[in-house]
Parts: sequence; structure tokens; C-alpha cells
Amino acid sequence: MKRADLEHIIRAASAIAEADDIVILGSQAILGAVPDAAEELLTSQEADIYPLGDPAKSDLIDGTIGELSPFHETFGYYAHGVGPETATLPNGWRTRSVIVCGPGTGNARGHCLAPVDLAVSKLLAGREKDVAFVKAMLRHRLVSPSDLRTVAGELPFERSSLLLRRLEDVGGVDLPGSCT
Repeated sequence: MKRADLEHIIRAASAIAEADDIVILGSQAILGAVPDAAEELLTSQEADIYPLGDPAKSDLIDGTIGELSPFHETFGYYAHGVGPETATLPNGWRTRSVIVCGPGTGNARGHCLAPVDLAVSKLLAGREKDVAFVKAMLRHRLVSPSDLRTVAGELPFERSSLLLRRLEDVGGVDLPGSCT
């Protein structure tokens, strides 16, 4: 997916849900902070989204521009309507979100997770593809272990502990220019 594709999804979702604010949770939220992200971070065809003011309308979005819809078949990407409970996020995520807004979004506001919050949600999900995504984020220096440790304090203790354990597991990432 490219930044223009994400903007198209925001525009379409906004029109369908009659909502000015759309939250982007999944991996393609990286396009908010890094419009020209590395290809290995842009392999997904889907953007996980929900309308900020009315998350229940995510079902309408999913049914209209979701997987296997005419939208998906036409453009090769789609929206996956989700709810706020889909991702475990630190308390301060909204203040760090990156707003994507302009002609490409029809002036709707896409609230993309900041890289640190995206990495937190991916590590807490813990699936193999999520861990690989975080490793790529670390390699490309879009987030640092110290950033993740800092926001760990915004999570409940059990989630914070899990995050720190999983961060330890990905700690073997070779960063360009680092000494070994």
C-alpha cells in the first residue's frame, strides 16, 4: 500500500461512515509518520480502521470497502473495519497520533498510530508477522527500544511486563552502524 492508497481509504471510509475522523490501527498506520516507508513495511493490502466518534460503523465500512468487495477488486487494497479493542495501546496514544488530512482524504482526518504506539500494539499482539514488522521498524530506526520502554509505563503492569519481555526477544536486531 502507498500513502495515496491510505488517503483514498480514509476518504471512502469517511464518506461511508459520515465521520470526519478515522483511526488507523494496523501496520499501514506507518504511512502517517513515514509516507515513503520501506517496501518491507508496506506489504499489507489492508488498513485496519474505525470511525473515532462511532466505532460501530466499522461494520458498514468493512461491508462496503472491505476484503473481496468491488472496492478491493478495483484498487487492490481495502479497509478492514475494526474496533478500538483491536489493539492494545498505551494511554497517551491519541496525543501522539499522526494526522493525515488534505485533498487526498477529502479533508477527513486519518488518525494514524505514531510509530512507537504501532510497535507497542504489534509487540503485544505477538504474532510472527507483527514481531517481524517491529524488527523492520527497529532496523529502519523508526522506533527505538528506549522509546518502547518509555511508553511501557503507560500500560497496565501485566501488559507492560509482556511488552518488555517481547522487546527483549527482538533485542537481537542488528542495527545498521551498530557495534557488535
